[in-house]
Amino acid sequence: MAVIEVKDLTRTFRSSKGLFRRNAREVEAVRGISFSVERGELFGLLGPNGAGKTTTIKMLITLLLPTTGQASVLGFDVVAHPREVRRRVGYVFGGDRGLYDRLSGLDNLRYFAELYAVPPREQRTRIHELLELVGLTGREKERVEGYSRGMRQRLHIARGLLHRPEVLFLDEPSIGIDPVGARELRATVKALVEHGTTVLLTTHYMFEADDLCDRIAVIAGGQIVSSGTPDDLKQRVSSGPVVEVEVYGVLGGVVDRVQGLPGVRSVVVEERGQAQVLLVHVEPGAEVTQAIMSCLDDARVGRVVTREPTLEDAYIELVGTP
Repeated sequence: MAVIEVKDLTRTFRSSKGLFRRNAREVEAVRGISFSVERGELFGLLGPNGAGKTTTIKMLITLLLPTTGQASVLGFDVVAHPREVRRRVGYVFGGDRGLYDRLSGLDNLRYFAELYAVPPREQRTRIHELLELVGLTGREKERVEGYSRGMRQRLHIARGLLHRPEVLFLDEPSIGIDPVGARELRATVKALVEHGTTVLLTTHYMFEADDLCDRIAVIAGGQIVSSGTPDDLKQRVSSGPVVEVEVYGVLGGVVDRVQGLPGVRSVVVEERGQAQVLLVHVEPGAEVTQAIMSCLDDARVGRVVTREPTLEDAYIELVGTP
């Protein structure tokens, strides 16, 4: 039996707007998603802001009721047995909230250990283990207000693990963290999985998903548009190479002409500083670089690179350009 089972899950929010005449409206945040997570797996929900990732997690940890559909965690239905689910899961979210800045990291963990009903005789050993795991040993007596964002996120993870949850939900844990802190955080998450914790991670960072996840479900507009391992997604969506052409001043009609070339699968334009970059997804074995150059007319061209597809390329093809 899978640790997490989701079947046809939906969530609709009802609201109204207008000053004098209130007009009711419905927003479908999650629209019939289905997936499962196996024990010991690191499963990722990858998607843009507003795709429904956080809403999905909140339903799985019993903070929101589903509108329709079914979901279970460790065999317990999230609607029928919320207390059983809450005892067995941990939840870590991105951002600065959820900790007491004027307390030390150690005192924060002591306080939350009491809230999680960790037996007093186990608290000291458990807190020491978690400080070692998240790399905060030696800094635990400092006030949290002096911690970096990366250190705060690692303390968040320690807090979420105090009661030894079998499943940990990480909701965009690296948001706003500098590259060094994000690398340290990824190392911490990998250590969790090595210790046997099942992790469900939401993110919109491609590198993070590619580096960490065993399997990924790409969610957009409240629906899962594709799922599989990172390599599966790359091969399924972009089986050929990608030609990157840096151009200064793309003229009207250029994208349509490049899109119409034999061997071209898709074309996406990205803004990078003063330049625009054509990302041309090519069929395997097709030679299109010269044909692309002939479509650019008098536009000034910078570098031209041919490379293998990345998870980001697959993601853009699946959800479109933001």
